[in-house]
Amino acid sequence: MLRGRESLKRIIGKRRRFLPNLSRILSSSSSSSSNSLKVENDEKFIINDSAITKAESKKIDDDSEAVTSGNEFVICPVCSIQIRSDDRSVNSHLDMCLVRSTKRKLSQSTLLQFSFCSKLKDNKCVDEGVLAETNVIQDSEPMKNDISQLASISNDKATCAISQCEISGPDDGTSLKSSLALDSISQQEDSLNIVDDSINDMVDTYSVDLESGASNFDMEGILSELSGMVFKTCIVGRKYVDAAEIVSGASIYFLRDPTNIKDPNAIKVVSPDSGSGTVLGFLPRELAQYMSPLIDKYQINFKGAITSVPKNSLDIVPIEMMCLNTPSCNEVAKDDIPMLNSSCINIFRLMKSGEICPQSPIKYQQNFRLMIEEALRGNLCLFTDAEKLFLDSFSSMSDDSQRLFVRLYTRKGPWFRISSLTYPEILDYQQAVNELSEASYVCSFGYKSEIIDNVLEELLHILTVNELCEILKVLKKDFKVGLRKKELIESLHSSYKDGLCPLLPSLLIDRTSTCVRISSFAESLLWRVQRLFFLDGEQDLSAFLLVDLRILKYPEYKCTISHPVFFARSDLLAYEEAIEVAQIMDQSLDEGNSKLVLQCIEIAELQLSNYIRIKDQSLPLESKAPFLQCFSAAWVNSKIVLLGVSFHEQERRYQDAIKLLKLLLNSCASDGRRGYWTLRLSVDLEHMGCIEESLCVAEDGILDPWVRAGSRMALQRRVIRLGKPPRRWKVPGYAASVKRKITEVHIQGRPLNGKVGMKSRFYGEDGEQCGVEELALQFYAGEGGGWQGVHTESGIWLTIYGLLMWDVIFSDVPNTFRTKFQNAPLDMDSDDFYVARKSIIELHLQKIHEGMAEAILIMSWELHFGTLCRGVNWERNSLSELRAAVTCIGGPCLANLCRLLAQDYRSWTSGMPDLLLWRFHGEYKGEAKLVEVKGPRDRLSEQQRAWLLTLMDCGFTAEVCKIIPPAVT
Repeated sequence: MLRGRESLKRIIGKRRRFLPNLSRILSSSSSSSSNSLKVENDEKFIINDSAITKAESKKIDDDSEAVTSGNEFVICPVCSIQIRSDDRSVNSHLDMCLVRSTKRKLSQSTLLQFSFCSKLKDNKCVDEGVLAETNVIQDSEPMKNDISQLASISNDKATCAISQCEISGPDDGTSLKSSLALDSISQQEDSLNIVDDSINDMVDTYSVDLESGASNFDMEGILSELSGMVFKTCIVGRKYVDAAEIVSGASIYFLRDPTNIKDPNAIKVVSPDSGSGTVLGFLPRELAQYMSPLIDKYQINFKGAITSVPKNSLDIVPIEMMCLNTPSCNEVAKDDIPMLNSSCINIFRLMKSGEICPQSPIKYQQNFRLMIEEALRGNLCLFTDAEKLFLDSFSSMSDDSQRLFVRLYTRKGPWFRISSLTYPEILDYQQAVNELSEASYVCSFGYKSEIIDNVLEELLHILTVNELCEILKVLKKDFKVGLRKKELIESLHSSYKDGLCPLLPSLLIDRTSTCVRISSFAESLLWRVQRLFFLDGEQDLSAFLLVDLRILKYPEYKCTISHPVFFARSDLLAYEEAIEVAQIMDQSLDEGNSKLVLQCIEIAELQLSNYIRIKDQSLPLESKAPFLQCFSAAWVNSKIVLLGVSFHEQERRYQDAIKLLKLLLNSCASDGRRGYWTLRLSVDLEHMGCIEESLCVAEDGILDPWVRAGSRMALQRRVIRLGKPPRRWKVPGYAASVKRKITEVHIQGRPLNGKVGMKSRFYGEDGEQCGVEELALQFYAGEGGGWQGVHTESGIWLTIYGLLMWDVIFSDVPNTFRTKFQNAPLDMDSDDFYVARKSIIELHLQKIHEGMAEAILIMSWELHFGTLCRGVNWERNSLSELRAAVTCIGGPCLANLCRLLAQDYRSWTSGMPDLLLWRFHGEYKGEAKLVEVKGPRDRLSEQQRAWLLTLMDCGFTAEVCKIIPPAVT
């Protein structure tokens, strides 16, 4: 694998299905380079998206025209969200709102007062109140972003050939007639509601009086409506009371709980089975705030009954309740009339809206909404008004719509047959699809839709092999029995493109019926939300599931955030665009498309060059939190360029590799990879015959404070080798240290194979086959002196470090913990880790030095067993092994090793010796040894040599064990 490929894969994480900037990125690169490539090869990298068109890649130059076409909004008087002001959007949206019997707020205008105009050219025809409520973006750049995103929503519907299954209003501009018609329809549909029509009439009758503050209320009418009324609600807060049996049909009563710490308006639900009554739970907070004044001031009593028993004892319990008594008009003080009326009307409103008896949300639905809410709350400035509106609309959709979308979002797709979806928690698929289509969350495809070429190819993948064969038979196409699905699809699609089977779309629709997929806008925006929430491309919604199932357990820590990861939206967009380039490059390497790989390298090189010119103005993070630079476009582009270096070196294009390495060294002055970059630059210069320059690069690299560990030792050895007279007459001062001898032990083994490029295998002392490490363990356990040990390399050391330094790692340091799904602080790989915690680290290391390591190890193991922590493997080594190793190593050596890892975790987590050996001298004392094992054809790497010398400096006993074949006689 190319050097740097793994790092790039970690940055990309799980590949995106849709790359929104793909066409623009590649076209801009093509236009700026003399070696431009045609974009015809780029079509295969447009993953699962049929919404990218030539129109989307064009830059919108006329802002006024853009505003007219895509940024017109009005406020819906029914659900109060912003909608596009064209006739079709308004009529369709109002149809759905009224069919759902969504009730407008008391402060909103009625449908008759709702005015809009499909053209904003004449400002006189737009209601001033509506314009005042729309969010007009002042900044020109965010305006363009809003326009492009709104345009992508529209393009999704057009290009994906959405079959709008929802009820659509007449598209003739007669908005007033449509509103009147919808008003009458809503009155007919209200009869389907759980709440009686009289409640709706009450809310509509008294809402205007309540707002105006008039005192001439119809008290008698309101109190008579309340008396004897039966309405539905539920019992909540079951987890806060003692477990009590719930019986369907059982009577219940309601008591005030004014001493409740969480809610002074709380109303307890009690069972009359015992003398004092058993508390079953509480009424919903929304209802209790209006009922509690009625109970407190006028002693209004309520009683009820349990209507059904939930499966889970802690779930909400549906109940019916009824008002037993109300005060007479004479008993109500004049000053209390507004309060009494307001409480009653709000109770009526809650009864109609259904808010007092919510359906219990499913866990994955809650998790998805939590992700959106948290991402918006912490990064509000990074989203445009259109994006905020789009994300906010998700919570207002029905449970079926939310659940269906989350289900589709977490599946591979891109297209799904509605008929094949079988989720028991979703009751009405068609209604959910209609609502999601209206909100532009999905694209649907049905009988009346026209198939576009790339959509056809995607839809063919949802057919089974038998269905594909049936279509081929109907089209009378010859095909071999036993062909794979991919080959059948290619055959059908190529025939359709050649015009040989024009009936293919209709045959496909007959078998798929209605299909649906996530819209490109929704997918792109939610990818951003997910990235901001987790800050890790390898994590997604499955992290919630793994935690809920207790498969994974994250550590406890405090999230203290003083400044954001991205200071401006432009930084976030540049970061996302760089990740897109990285993904294109990664896919191109998989497919062997060298031309596109070179184009991606060129794009990253250009961006990194621009970054150098403006980095003084564009890097506010350097002075606040340098470890957050990994969330910058420059960081991602540097990884692409580094992979480009390996790509050029593999092709022996050393001149191109040298150019990229110099760019990296000039652009990133404080990066842990500078040692590797400097080393490769020196090596490539030597390949080009530039020995003097190669030597100078190596000498300068040794003086660089960011060149460390194995890279530093490799450069020192290069200087010694290349700096012989007459180039250099003076021997470097570090020559003696680099040339230090490391103890070597030689043992003989009977080789099983001796092929070059294969791992050496030997016969062990027991006659079984084994590797060189197992053979060395057998030697040290026997003739070597009775050593016990493990073959672990870095594993056991990182586990010991994580357990000993647990409290330090998860201490409260601002901005290092930003999500609840981290197994380490964000600065653990940086120098900031030690600097920010120096006082507590040194105090902790002093305890380890004084011999408390074993006690700390045992305490961490018992308190945190199974909890995720970077480097800690709970299964590989037992507690007894860890205790034995810690005891025999000793406090001083452990403290030195932990300090080394705390100061530079990134540089020292690889290359550790293969074996950790220990043996006891008595019950509580012992000694330890570290051994690097090498086969007959192996030699020490520079990182391994650096580790062995460093361990020797820390007080460890370290040696190299070489396995040699027996001498040939």
